[in-house]
Amino acid sequence: MDEARAVLARLERIEALDRAGSPATVLLEEVRALLAEAEEWVRVEPGGTARAARALDRCAEALGSRKELAIM
Repeated sequence: MDEARAVLARLERIEALDRAGSPATVLLEEVRALLAEAEEWVRVEPGGTARAARALDRCAEALGSRKELAIM
């Protein structure tokens, strides 16, 4: 349950930062932290998280791709 609360709190923080006009780099770091927290949440859930796990995999791939593009 703590993992779910962490994810929800992170989402609220991201929304607040976005409303405040925070730089994209700040938002991206928060999204990366959200991804890590969501992965932990999926790991500790007793079941029914296959769809969420697939979505997290796609998000991780997208973030990895963006990071590679930024380096090029």
